[in-house]
Parts: sequence; structure tokens; C-alpha cells
Amino acid sequence: MRELMRAYIRAIDRMNRVIGRIAMYLLFVLMGVLLWSSISKTVFTPSLWTLETAQFVMVAYYVLGGPYSMQLGSAVRMDLFYGDWSTRRKAQVDAITVLFLMFYLGVLFYGAVSSTAYALGYFGTEPFAFFGELFVALVTGGLDAAQDKLGFLEVSSTAWRPQLWPIKTILCLGVFLMLLQCLAELFRDLETLREDTA
Repeated sequence: MRELMRAYIRAIDRMNRVIGRIAMYLLFVLMGVLLWSSISKTVFTPSLWTLETAQFVMVAYYVLGGPYSMQLGSAVRMDLFYGDWSTRRKAQVDAITVLFLMFYLGVLFYGAVSSTAYALGYFGTEPFAFFGELFVALVTGGLDAAQDKLGFLEVSSTAWRPQLWPIKTILCLGVFLMLLQCLAELFRDLETLREDTA
């Protein structure tokens, strides 16, 4: 069981490290969009898409980089007491508090999946069943069968009116990756507690 936990930690850490390091470059994309926004407002006719694109890129940067940030331990902590604790005490507290974080992320993930289903035109109460049916339709019937499952696609209320399902899908992915990283952190804390008693 310990080897399985260690393999899980290595795999999730590796995956989130790669995704997080790629997500870091989204900051340059954001800078480019904002620079173009400034130039277009000064020299040309202002672009409609720049503000919303900047918001979408920032969301992707934040949610895809979050698991990597957690892995590095660069999340904000209240070090008033924590900094003076022993490694064992820190692992005990972290193992308990990560469970609260996982509960919160689970609720957030359900909301993100529901919101993504809504963005794809599903107005029911079973978003996971909707995505299951959509996946089966895609595998068995191809793109045409999957498109038949979709309803009216949600668009933004701005003048640009982009579809919202791509950014909501990225949000679902980011929250799911954070859940996986939380589980890896829990396993890491349990491993620390085991090694400390040995």
C-alpha cells in the first residue's frame, strides 16, 4: 500500500509540475492581451475581446497553476504557531486541514461541473449523467451524435459574446487537479507520520 501511495504522489506531482510550469507562461499571454488592449485603445478602434480574454487567461493561469503552487508549499499560511511546530505536528495538522480543503474543493467541483453542463445547454439536475451520456454519444456516434445532446450554448452577456463552456471546462480541470494534489498531500503527510513513528 505504501508503494502505491508513493507512486500516486510521484505521478500527480509530475503531472501538476508539468501543467503548472506551462501555466506560468500564460502570464505572458495575459501581458500580450493587455498590451494589445492598451495599443488598440490608443491608436486603433478599441477591441471588444481584450478585457474578457484577459479575464479568461487569468482564470486559466490561476486554476491550472494552483496545484503546482500547493506542491511547492507556496500557499499562504498563518505561521504564527505553525512555523515553530515539529515536522510530526505539522503533518498531523496538515492531514486534518487538507480534508476540509478536499471537502470544499469537492463542492466547488460539483458546482463547476454543473455550470459547465449548463453552458452546454443542459438544464437538468444530474450534470455527471449528462456528461456520461455525452461521452457515450461521442464514442459511439461521433461528433454529430454528441452535438445532438447539446442544447443552447451559453454565451457571455458582453458585446463580444464568447461561448463560456471552454473557460468553464478549464475551471473544472483546475479544480480536479487541485483535488488530486490534495490527495497526494494527504498521502505525503501520512507517510511523514509513518516514518516519524518508525
